[in-house]
Amino acid sequence: MTVSMTANAATDPSPSSRPPVQVAPQFPLQDFFRNPEKGYFRLADDGKSLAFMQPVSVDGQPARMNIFVQALDGLAPAGEPRRLTSETARDIGGYFWKGSDTILFSKDFGGDENFHVLAVDAKTGDVRDLTPFENVRAGIIDDLEDDPDHVLLTHNQRQPEVFDVYRVNVRTGKSELVASNPGNIVGWLTDHQGKVRVAVASDGLETALLYRDREADEFKPLITTNYRTEVSPLFFTFDNKKMYALSNRGRDKSALVIIDPAKPDAEELVYAHDEVDIGGASYSRLRKVLTEVSWETDKAREHFFDEPTRALDAALRRHLPGYEVALQGHSRDENIFIVAAYNDRTPGSRYLYDAKADKLAKLADINPALPEGQMAQSRPIQYKSRDGLTIHGYLTLPVGREPKNLACIVNPHGGPWVRDSWGYNPEVQFLANRGYCVLQMNYRGSTGYGREFWEAGFGQWGLSMQDDITDGVQWLIEQGIADPERVGIYGGSYGGYATLAGVAFTPDLYAAAVDYVGVSNLFTFMETIPPYWKPMLEKMRDMVGDPVRDKERLAATSPALHADRIKTPLFVAQGARDPRVNKAESDQMVEALRQRGVDVEYMVKDNEGHGFHNDENKFEFYAAMEAFLKKYLKP
Repeated sequence: MTVSMTANAATDPSPSSRPPVQVAPQFPLQDFFRNPEKGYFRLADDGKSLAFMQPVSVDGQPARMNIFVQALDGLAPAGEPRRLTSETARDIGGYFWKGSDTILFSKDFGGDENFHVLAVDAKTGDVRDLTPFENVRAGIIDDLEDDPDHVLLTHNQRQPEVFDVYRVNVRTGKSELVASNPGNIVGWLTDHQGKVRVAVASDGLETALLYRDREADEFKPLITTNYRTEVSPLFFTFDNKKMYALSNRGRDKSALVIIDPAKPDAEELVYAHDEVDIGGASYSRLRKVLTEVSWETDKAREHFFDEPTRALDAALRRHLPGYEVALQGHSRDENIFIVAAYNDRTPGSRYLYDAKADKLAKLADINPALPEGQMAQSRPIQYKSRDGLTIHGYLTLPVGREPKNLACIVNPHGGPWVRDSWGYNPEVQFLANRGYCVLQMNYRGSTGYGREFWEAGFGQWGLSMQDDITDGVQWLIEQGIADPERVGIYGGSYGGYATLAGVAFTPDLYAAAVDYVGVSNLFTFMETIPPYWKPMLEKMRDMVGDPVRDKERLAATSPALHADRIKTPLFVAQGARDPRVNKAESDQMVEALRQRGVDVEYMVKDNEGHGFHNDENKFEFYAAMEAFLKKYLKP
């Protein structure tokens, strides 16, 4: 196996020219994982009010993230903040302003992911559930910026497997059906007037882009592809006649294109990158122009199409040297912006920026308890898999320690059809602060690197996808960074599956393993997916495996069916209400090991789902994980 690192990776000689760094003190576990004292800032359309979330205890219950509003005097918050919500069971999932007098927010119940959409009056605090239905999952598809009273929502109240579109009055809750799902629609798109003009239909294996000129018309198929070919509409052109889309038709990497419904097969190329997929695009509602495209290589990158956006980015980088900057909201006149400044060692700070006056005012530091200078750098790396693929990833080394014979944690991402990115990661920083090196890798099947790399993971759970992770461990050892006797593996969701596969199929490789809401049995996993995933079940069977056609392979790569091979100490954590990876996935793994007399540490939280979100549960999990890893890896 050949190995290499990028120029700014751990073997870069440049760090040696810096003054020696002292080993960082151990910071309290809670400082890494608690909610920010103030964060998630949002700006009202008129730029005169600011909303944010902060943890607050209501009626003596544990503190949860609730929404507050505060007036603005220019860029300065004025007067006392007012609390608008009184959630006690769980943090609010997310929220945004509807105009300047209403806030919409979402919440689920014990982690079941049946999110409701609620409206709260920013002046009176009156709260209304816009989707007050049992066992229903709802979401917002268009905030209808020009309509002060309505939004477009989707939910599956009529039929659990499918999502219809409704126009809902945010003040009265009155709901009107706008588009009925015949059973195969998996996505909707509106034009700039809020009209539902595009739908994406799928039987799992084939995808059809459906189009209509007006809402009164019937949808007609425009483009039909197999699911491996992406044609994802983003938004309409500003005359509402064509669409910007991400497409990999006839190419390996997804590009930004314009599709004309009159000539759907003649894509107009707007922007492409040779090495990676284009990830997204943005536009100005005010000026009605395309502003930027974005993608990720080792870090997030972008290309600007217009001078005002380019100038705005340059001004922010001038004000905030040494940090990545991201816009998190703006006033409707696109003059006042909420700005996030961050890097790999800090979640950073949030600011208000006045573009006309070129003035920046800090709103809050997101985690001032952790000094940036004592956190660890995450460096992009790459290595070759045993069959010649380039695997990209990130290596984080503990501060002040020589990168030799370290206890290391391999941390494969979940998904698996996503990717790890550069930036601040509290789990990684916590582990580095405890003396571990941490390796994250984008194994084959990860997204962003083109269709061929993504497809290379099909049917490869526990096989070549797992080999990519194993090859990362061998690379760490060959570099001299990892002590081969002190390598652990930790992951959640698919990363939890990879953890279990690692200890089942390479039983001598790891000295400790932590499985967090991970899949253990590919047969039972496929049987227990949520009802709203069922339209995509054929796609899952094609990408992962069919329980009948691929029975032997799925049996060979289901860790729960090979528990007799596991000898690595294992810690399992699971949310009882997880709709994605059913609790039975963890139960059967733990039971199989305990029947052999293997002591497995098992943590179950009855009020959590796919991952722990309440602070007290997070603290308990990470404290148990810290003690477990310390016992077996001795950092």
